[in-house]
Amino acid sequence: MATRPKTIALKEADPTMGLPLLHQHAAGIDVGSAEHWVAVPPGCDPEPVRSFGSFTADLHRLADWLAACGVKTVAMESTGIYWIALFQVLEARGFAVHLVDARRAKSLPGRKSDLLDCQWLQKLHTFGLLNRCFRPTEEVCVLRSYLRQRENLVAAATISIQHRQKALAEMNVQLTNVISDLSGTTGLAIIRAILQGERDPNRLAELRDGRIQASQEEIAQSLVGSWREELLFVLRQALELYEVYQQKIAACDAQVEAHLKGLPSKTAEDASLPPPKRNQKPRKSAPQFDLRGQLYRVSGVDLTGIDGINVLTAQTLLSEIGLDMSAWPTEKHFASWLGLCPDHRISGGKILKRGTRQVINRAATAFRLAASTLRNSKSALGANFRRLRSRLGAPKAITAMAHKLARLVYRMLKYGKEYVDKGMEHYEARYREQQIKWLTKQAQELKLQLIPA
Repeated sequence: MATRPKTIALKEADPTMGLPLLHQHAAGIDVGSAEHWVAVPPGCDPEPVRSFGSFTADLHRLADWLAACGVKTVAMESTGIYWIALFQVLEARGFAVHLVDARRAKSLPGRKSDLLDCQWLQKLHTFGLLNRCFRPTEEVCVLRSYLRQRENLVAAATISIQHRQKALAEMNVQLTNVISDLSGTTGLAIIRAILQGERDPNRLAELRDGRIQASQEEIAQSLVGSWREELLFVLRQALELYEVYQQKIAACDAQVEAHLKGLPSKTAEDASLPPPKRNQKPRKSAPQFDLRGQLYRVSGVDLTGIDGINVLTAQTLLSEIGLDMSAWPTEKHFASWLGLCPDHRISGGKILKRGTRQVINRAATAFRLAASTLRNSKSALGANFRRLRSRLGAPKAITAMAHKLARLVYRMLKYGKEYVDKGMEHYEARYREQQIKWLTKQAQELKLQLIPA
């Protein structure tokens, strides 16, 4: 009986073979919720791979061991929020910490355990194959934490308003049909009077503010309903929660103002704040202090001068991208980081799929929201957006205008130049000249002559 020949397993070639060593004193850390696996270069320690807990004392022991091994730079993946405490400890101890995207540092087949993942990170970092993720300075990170907490508080306050609307609707009190905002002067006054026991619709309608367009009779008709005790209880708790959230938002605004005042100024002492645009109205959720002036002082430019960007959008952008644009060599790199540039799938010279890179980025979301407000803007950006919208559709036009706004913000923060809007008429005239030039060129190719009417 013939025997089958034995198959010889070929050892897979090392893809890093022959690459120059860029970080000889590099370590790799696989971050977890309960423990962290750390790998150092071979020869630095008899046990080059160790596991440490996630308690603060364990993090300091980890940093002591890295220092004893002569490690100078560390690479770790951005796993959830578990990397933050370790990142801060290592950065405070003087290590050059490289936070890398887990999608960019995928292990080779077979390297799935924590023990091998940290070794693979250490090897990739040694050859300089890992790109560092963007992280703003410590001052900007503090501001970002305050503002993200403020966003959560505003969202929670909005939910309490919805609960009030639902309770009133179940009692068939159609107050929302005659006034637009239950958290305004008239809405709060009427709801507080209802909770104090007032049921006469005419007396409740007398609390109407003079700016309300609905008449007193219409408001009185909307305030006739079934006053159920359980729904009044829900209405009371929703109002109390709303008032608590407003107090927390005010406290958060005080922290933001104090932190902004502590940041260094980029403007001269005698520099005056540019006048605001006429069509900009302060939002109800905007802070009560001079936020626009503080942002202008710390950044050196007025981002609200760009159509579509209000003071809250400028606040979000500065807290997410920071004040130093040196992290991105060009505005193209900045747009790519935001996920606002094309990312086509190309094979064999053919475009298989068109689209942008899927990125979860708060700054990119802020740019998209700002671009969507340009629909009725009487500016050059507004005219450009309407032309793109008619040709490409709303989703693609919003992405294209968000890309343009991102480039404008990048130039302003990097070079310190103010944005100057040349107006819708200038844009239309320039577009007309371009169309005439293109039509003239087409006529010449067809051996025709273009004669203006």
